[in-house]
Amino acid sequence: METRSNHILVGSVVLALLAALGLFTVWLAGLSNVQKQCFDIYFQQGVGGLNKGTNVSFSGVPVGQITKISLLPDRPEFVWVRIEVNDDTPVLQGTSAQIKTVGFTAPPEIQLDGAVRGAKKLAQVGPQGCPVIPTTSGGLGALLNSAPELMARIQKLTERLTELVSDRNQNAISDILENVDKTTQVLAERAPDLADAIADARIAARNAGLAAQNVARLADSTTRLVNEQGRPAAEDLRKTIASAQRATDNLDALITDARPGIQNLTKSTLPEANRLVRDLRDLTSSLGQFSDRLNNDGALGVLGPEKLPDYKPGKTK
Repeated sequence: METRSNHILVGSVVLALLAALGLFTVWLAGLSNVQKQCFDIYFQQGVGGLNKGTNVSFSGVPVGQITKISLLPDRPEFVWVRIEVNDDTPVLQGTSAQIKTVGFTAPPEIQLDGAVRGAKKLAQVGPQGCPVIPTTSGGLGALLNSAPELMARIQKLTERLTELVSDRNQNAISDILENVDKTTQVLAERAPDLADAIADARIAARNAGLAAQNVARLADSTTRLVNEQGRPAAEDLRKTIASAQRATDNLDALITDARPGIQNLTKSTLPEANRLVRDLRDLTSSLGQFSDRLNNDGALGVLGPEKLPDYKPGKTK
C-alpha cells in the first residue's frame, strides 16, 4: 500500500514538472515572437564598455540591445553599432544616439533621445541595410573625446602662468604696485586741493546752468520780439517791394513808349545837331579872324587884303 502511494506521488511530481516545462516553452516562444526593428549607429569616438548585448534605452526606458559592434572596413575611424529595439519604440526623425554612463560602477549604454511629436518615422535604409540614427556627443564620452584638447589648453595656460610669474614680470608688478602706492600718497596729499577743485567745478556747473537758463529766456524774448514786431516790418517790406515792382513796370512801359522817339533822335536829330555844331565852330573861327583884322588893320584891312609892295629886280632898299 505504501509502495503504491510513493509511485502516485512521484508520478504527480513528474507530471507537474512536465507541465511547468511546457508552460516555460510556450512563454519563450511568445517572447521570441516579439517584433524588433534594427538601426545602425556610427560612432566617431571611443566606445569602450559597449559589447554585444549591451542595453539600449530610450529616455531611460529599456527598449533593446546591441546585436553587433565592429569597425567599418572602409572607414576604420567609425565604429559600427547595430541595435535592435522593440517595434513600438518611437524612433522618429530627430532622434539621436549617444553613449551614457548610468553610474560609476554600471557599464555604459546607448541612450536614444529627441523624438518630436508629429515627426515622421526614421525609415530610410542606410548602407548596412538598416536606418541610421545620428550620434551626439555627451556625458563621459564627450569628456573623454575633448580630453586631449583640454589637456593642451591646460598646458598652454600653465605655460602662460609660468611666463606671468617669471622674475622679470614679478619685478615689473612690484614696480607697478610701488607706483600705485606713490600715486595714492600724492592723491592723499592733494586731497584738499582736489576738494577745492571739485567745489569750483560744481560752482562752474551751477553758473553754466544759470547761463543756459538766461540764454533760453533771451531766445524766448527774441522769438517773441520777432513774432510781434517782425511781422509788421515784414508786411511793410512786402508792400515796399510791391510798390517798387509797380514803379519798375511803369518805367518799363515808359521806356517802351519813348523808344521810337529815342530811335528818331539817335538817327536824325543827333547827326543834324552835329552838323550845326560844326557850322557854328566854323562861323566862330571866321568871326575871330574878322575881329583880329579889324583890331590890327582897321577898316581897310577888313575891306580887302593887304597890298604887297612892288618888286624890282636888282634894287634893294
